[in-house]
Amino acid sequence: MTTALLVIDIQNDYFPGGNMALVNPEQAAGNAARLLQHFRAKSMLVVHIQHISIKNGATFFHPNTDGANIHSLVQPLEHEAIIRKHYPNSFLETNLHECLQKAGVTHLVVAGMMSHMCIDATVRSAAEHSYTITVAENACTTANLPFGDDVIPAQQVHNSFMAALNRAYATVIPTEQVILSI
Repeated sequence: MTTALLVIDIQNDYFPGGNMALVNPEQAAGNAARLLQHFRAKSMLVVHIQHISIKNGATFFHPNTDGANIHSLVQPLEHEAIIRKHYPNSFLETNLHECLQKAGVTHLVVAGMMSHMCIDATVRSAAEHSYTITVAENACTTANLPFGDDVIPAQQVHNSFMAALNRAYATVIPTEQVILSI
């Protein structure tokens, strides 16, 4: 089984001072950086996903802004692929599947942001493309979400989406277990 690491949307706008700051992005990005270091040490494929907004009214990830740049904790190396996307699903209207197929990838390890949006959409699509998927749950994070008169805390949002993905679409485990298994 050939494994690749997908580092999804760990971009400056998701950090304090950005246009869409998430809850605890430094912790998630730190765990993603540990995965990145592990994959690099083993000379395994790493693919960075970068969201660039094209939707009218978008409030973050505007083209050619610092907010859209990949965060320094997970900065791509020159030889690592960067796939730019415009939708939550990293496979939609990108060459991600072709890139992975060309490399013979059958297993994806996923880390990134936001759990309830781009991680969820990408993992479900990856399953539809017949990949085996592992989500490093503590290398992902999200935001507090308003719903009606309530605000759902980010940790509850994250846990709900990780629980929904676990088993049916992916194996959802902490970064430490991912590193031990690869």
